[in-house]
Amino acid sequence: MAPLQVHIKHAGKVHDLTLNPDLPGLAFKEDIYQKTGVPVDRMKVMVKGGMLKDDSEWKKIGPKEGQTFMVIGTAGELPKPPEKPMVFLEDMDEADLAQALALPVGLANLGNTCYMNSTVQAMRAIPELQVALNNASHMQQPLARSLRDLYLNMSKTTSSVMPLAFLQILRQVVPQFAERSGGSKGGMNMAGFAQQDAEECWTQVTNALKDVPGLPTPSGSEPGNFVQQFMTGRMRRELKCDEAADEPATVSTENVLKLECNINATTNYMASGIMDALDQKVEKQSPSLGRQAVYTQRSRLERLPQYLAVHMVRFTWKQDISAKAKILRKVKFPTEFDALDLTTEELRNHLGPANRRLMEIEKDRAERRKVRRRTKTNAETLQRENRERQGGDIEMADAQPREPSGTSAADTEERDAALNVEELAHSEVAAREKEKAELQKLVDIKLREDVGASQTGLYDLVAIITHKGAAADSGHYMAFVKKSVFDEKENPVVQDASSSGSSPETFSDSVDEDWYKFDDDKVSVFPAAKLTTLDGGGEDSSAYVLLYRSKPPA
Repeated sequence: MAPLQVHIKHAGKVHDLTLNPDLPGLAFKEDIYQKTGVPVDRMKVMVKGGMLKDDSEWKKIGPKEGQTFMVIGTAGELPKPPEKPMVFLEDMDEADLAQALALPVGLANLGNTCYMNSTVQAMRAIPELQVALNNASHMQQPLARSLRDLYLNMSKTTSSVMPLAFLQILRQVVPQFAERSGGSKGGMNMAGFAQQDAEECWTQVTNALKDVPGLPTPSGSEPGNFVQQFMTGRMRRELKCDEAADEPATVSTENVLKLECNINATTNYMASGIMDALDQKVEKQSPSLGRQAVYTQRSRLERLPQYLAVHMVRFTWKQDISAKAKILRKVKFPTEFDALDLTTEELRNHLGPANRRLMEIEKDRAERRKVRRRTKTNAETLQRENRERQGGDIEMADAQPREPSGTSAADTEERDAALNVEELAHSEVAAREKEKAELQKLVDIKLREDVGASQTGLYDLVAIITHKGAAADSGHYMAFVKKSVFDEKENPVVQDASSSGSSPETFSDSVDEDWYKFDDDKVSVFPAAKLTTLDGGGEDSSAYVLLYRSKPPA
């Protein structure tokens, strides 16, 4: 290819350069360094589809004559560290935390009701559920009506809520939860209510929510119920006799509300535990052999719901002690989960195109996010240093273009840095719109019409119910919910331009998003980096029920 005359824009200045498409991207970066003084290792060059890499091939990028490339990077010494030390959340007292955080409310423990509290909090990670509950004009199921009222009360206060009405109805609908622990005095029953299983509570509440009408369908047909739309998978089970090859396989389908993750002596990862539960050996009467025979049961999902619940089977019945015991083994779970291996071949073919493209797009977005974070940090550093020189107040708000107070080089550099932040935000908006349009075209039409079904097969972890303790009939349950579930500013777009001259849409640049920890009425921030402590391996809190939300094709 013939050399091209192009332009580069850096710090508000435009430079002319000759681009040789036959050379790798590193050669172009070296030429930019000669013009701008920005070291190659600190330089970011924005090109079509992301950033220019050292080994990028220009024929894949397709540069054009006269094209302008934006260059990001600072020449000279690195930005100075902040003079004031950073204050971490764990170092703040309660007053400072109250000002810094707007925490969601907790639920009071009414006597061994942590199993219920954790279930209610985890289900708040399903915003569509609250929409459906509020839209439902007639619900026969009292537990569903009570849950709607409880969520409304929780949304109107900043203090912990006492869920007495919901608890009373739960015990009426499911008498099991009204059982009392042993104990009497003077012929009177002095025992309190017994501890219950949070997974059983999750299942019972989910069944009660089948009375909640679903959300409208694109075709206007009868939507069915909410649980059927958003929380129900359809499992195809094939049973084949190992001892009679000529015996036809039997196929059945059933609706499932959760996946089981079996835990044995070799289980280290959630995915392998799920596969162990899906592929099993069973013994049953063989019609062709006329006796008991071993069969292989292979189960795969032919429908993936928007919300996928996974039950870590940590409690098992021990014959030698005639009681349930907890499996303490450490089992790692992912925060992002690709469920394609759990599906039938037909569903996998429907999900595959959008699934693969979304994974590629997310890698590109991660690279662009790094560029935005570094650009914003540079702009804030220049703003702070300029304010210090001018003797004014230091504002660490989002970098925005401002009218310079003078014509100094510092003012110009600060303004250009803020403009770079804005330009990256504009380009991100355009990239997201293009990516969304591309992904929408890849979504299978049947999946698009199936309201509440996953369209990508890729999932994000949004809620966890944990159990703490060594015994199955005691211990303590807590819930952990991803912070974005409660935030007004959702990823990826957190702000929209509403008028001329306002800033464009901005995007979350955080890599590890924090979580909320719900320990009954005590609510605190839980760093994402500590999620691995919930893998198990001891008597401390271990993941018991996990809730995954399907990633949208956007």
